Amino acid sequence: MQGREIEIILHIKKKSKIMVISSSNSFYKINPDVVEISSGDKKNFKRFTQNGQIQIYQSSFRGSYSSIIRDSLRNAALGREVLLVQFMKGGVKQGIANAVELCGNLTWVRSSHSFDQYDSEEIENNKDLKKSIHESTYELWNFCKKELLSGKKDQIILDEIFLAIKMKIIDKDDLISTLGNRFISGDVILTGTDIPKDLLLMANQITQLRS
Repeated sequence: MQGREIEIILHIKKKSKIMVISSSNSFYKINPDVVEISSGDKKNFKRFTQNGQIQIYQSSFRGSYSSIIRDSLRNAALGREVLLVQFMKGGVKQGIANAVELCGNLTWVRSSHSFDQYDSEEIENNKDLKKSIHESTYELWNFCKKELLSGKKDQIILDEIFLAIKMKIIDKDDLISTLGNRFISGDVILTGTDIPKDLLLMANQITQLRS
């Protein structure tokens, strides 16, 4: 606008400093992400959501995501709050209530009753077993949804979530909706083999892993 200047001032706990909005989650925790926009004699307040990228790692076979787990440990050691969730792996004394804490910043969660604990034929022939696995996996997904919407983590990794979709444990549209409404300063990483086209179109980055 001619003859007018537009100033964007970020107010931080009564300190009159001009700062760049950070993508760091530590900044989000201590400062409301509210920017005062002054234009002439008008003032408006706008709330900015801080979202990282959606990254998809695709492979033709399972068990090829060790590099992602390695990177999550490194990020945690550097001070980032990381959530690693493995939907298809689990075992005794695992599940949300028994999450493993590593490096002080990495929360590692597996299903309390997982698909990989049993032979696939055994699961199909045992309705109670199949129901139990589905329920514990879906419980894990509900936990992930809350974390994706909370803004508390710097990075969230959803390992083999696409297999849970293929098995009709998690609804594809529910995942798409949750990702679209996420609030997280860092990246969301999803891994799997058969990835729906809708999810590929949402991704900022797609990495094809090969043997």
